[in-house]
Amino acid sequence: MNAYLQLTKFGIIVFVLITGAAGFALSYHSHESFVWGSLFVLLLGLYFLSAGSFALNQAQEWQLDRKMPRTFSRPIPSGIISPFQAYLIAFIFIITGSFMLSLLSLTSMALGLFTVALYNGLYTLYWKKKWAFGAVPGAIPGAMPVVIGYSANHANVFTPECMYLFLIMFLWQMPHFWSLAIRYKDDYKKGGFPVLPAVIGVPKTLFHIGLYTFTYIGFALASPWFVQAHVSYIVLVLPFAFMVLWAFFKYYQAGGHKKWLPFFLWVNFSLIAFVVAPVIDKWVYLLKI
Repeated sequence: MNAYLQLTKFGIIVFVLITGAAGFALSYHSHESFVWGSLFVLLLGLYFLSAGSFALNQAQEWQLDRKMPRTFSRPIPSGIISPFQAYLIAFIFIITGSFMLSLLSLTSMALGLFTVALYNGLYTLYWKKKWAFGAVPGAIPGAMPVVIGYSANHANVFTPECMYLFLIMFLWQMPHFWSLAIRYKDDYKKGGFPVLPAVIGVPKTLFHIGLYTFTYIGFALASPWFVQAHVSYIVLVLPFAFMVLWAFFKYYQAGGHKKWLPFFLWVNFSLIAFVVAPVIDKWVYLLKI
């Protein structure tokens, strides 16, 4: 079970399910009733699709994982699961997840398959291996769960609400990944991945982390222009925005060698706050109507 959870990256899937559910909940209007069955199908579909995509990623990269101390104990490099078994799990799960999303809408299924194609195709096979800034376009598939969740109940995903959710998740990923890349820079070098700190150095990477962090926080603070914002904006968005900025300044002052974990954690927790806050405010408003 532990090997299976590692293969499918269950910790990341939790974020996928939370953000997908947030997109689903935010898509409702005052005249619509919440359908719990559709939410259940969405979560199962997202789970299988994400688990399959992550398993496929590890099957694609297991020889590189074997070179890095951080990943050599993963199920495939350690011999617990064979590459064939991982591929089999991946394809069965991706097909299952796509089918379940198709029960909600063909748009959801198409967006799901588009996400897998970007992540396991362009990002895994090219952007990640060839480009120091590969995390930027690679953030597109990472931001898609909220869009898939939104599309399960709403055919038009080009709404201010959906675009807010997508951009918040998109902007979040650069501070999230590049802080990890600084922490495990030597590991990535051994694996042959041209991550940003290994190519341009830690000081310049911190500069880019700062650019995306300020944009990420600024966009969260501007959320009332895109979504309904009431009490949760004050209780969740403002405090988390302040803490992320405070953690970044401490991280920057330490030169990226210390204080990385508080910054990393605050960035991750802030994502949940920024995504959930508009959902709470919208549903408090809807229940009052």
